[in-house]
Amino acid sequence: MIGFNPTYSEETFTIEQIAELTGNTLLEFGAPWCGHCQAATPAIKEAFAEHSELRYIRIYDGKGKRLGRLFKVKLWPTLILLYEGKEVDRLVRPLEADEVRGLLSKIS
Repeated sequence: MIGFNPTYSEETFTIEQIAELTGNTLLEFGAPWCGHCQAATPAIKEAFAEHSELRYIRIYDGKGKRLGRLFKVKLWPTLILLYEGKEVDRLVRPLEADEVRGLLSKIS
């Protein structure tokens, strides 16, 4: 989970497991077939290259996927920056690496 994760994980995380994460974590909610997610991937990957120590979890979201609903995800991709399991900030549908860098600049 450290470093850029090229695929969306269908592994189901519970909100309790997310809350127990230590340090900084970037969650990305999306789907591999989503055009917006595909368009955002190069910008995310470019910005993330500067933060390879960051835990990055891509979560396959969709109908019936509870975690996305608990985080109130409405559009894909949604990036959520966590510190000690709590949301610090989020970014929805980024297209430029600088947008993602702006989110990552809030890392504690």
